[in-house]
Order: sequence, then structure tokens, then C-alpha cells
Amino acid sequence: MNELDSMDHTIIKALQEDGRITNAELADKIGLSASACHRRVRRLESDKFIERYAAIVNRRLVGRGVSVFVEISLECQKKEALSEFEAAVLKVPHIQSCHLMAGMPDYLVHVTCEDVAGYETIHRECIAGLPGVAQVRSNFAIRSVTDTTILKFDDAD
Repeated sequence: MNELDSMDHTIIKALQEDGRITNAELADKIGLSASACHRRVRRLESDKFIERYAAIVNRRLVGRGVSVFVEISLECQKKEALSEFEAAVLKVPHIQSCHLMAGMPDYLVHVTCEDVAGYETIHRECIAGLPGVAQVRSNFAIRSVTDTTILKFDDAD
């Protein structure tokens, strides 16, 4: 796999800020010819440094403005139990992310919902019923100080 240089970092930063920028606009912004810029972007994509492009949806405007960070401990940590839990998590539409943790809890899950009553329903009907769940601890975010999809590099302005 190729290494990233500062120009690659600059390209990635620009695409993270605006994934719909045209190649010509990107090339002009970073100071490369359009063909050189296109080659670099295609290499970043083919080498999987850029996994995909996505629209960032305003969660509040679509009725999912409340973030709940849920700590989940399982009854056991056997491979089969973890796999069964993880497969079930993928089927819960309000789960934005799920992370296997070192230490306690076993998993940290980010849930988005409309309000506290909405979370109560998600908790009762989905989370508490996930396979192998022994304990659930829910933490509501009061507000987000930072919530970004941008991965920053030291050398990219």
C-alpha cells in the first residue's frame, strides 16, 4: 500500500469538506493539474484511503436530534456471543455506531432518536432484547461540542 504525502492529506481534507467538489475545482484549490489531481484521487480511492462518499444528514431536522451513548455489558465474551450480539446490532436502525471496547463496558453504542420517550421505546423494544445483554447504561448528550466526520492531518492546512 502506498504512503500518504502532504498533497494526499490536502486532497483528503478538501474532499472531506466538500465531497461534491469537481475535479477541476479541486485541482485549482490544491495547485495541481486536473489530470494529476484525478490520478491522485483515483489512487486514494483504489488504495481504500477514501472508502466512500456520503451526504451528512442534519439529524435534528429528520427527527433524530437526540444522541444517547449506551454502555452495554454482555453475559459472556465468547466469540459466538460477540458475533450474535454484533449481528443483531446491525439490524437496529437507530444505532449509528457500535464499538467493541477494551475493559468495561463490552460495547459503546451511539443511538439517535427524537426524544427521551423515543429512546425509551428503542431501549425497551430493541436494546434490552439484544442477545446476551447483561447490563445497559444510557448517557444522554446535552449538546455536542464537536461532531465531525473530518479526519485531520497535522500537515494539511
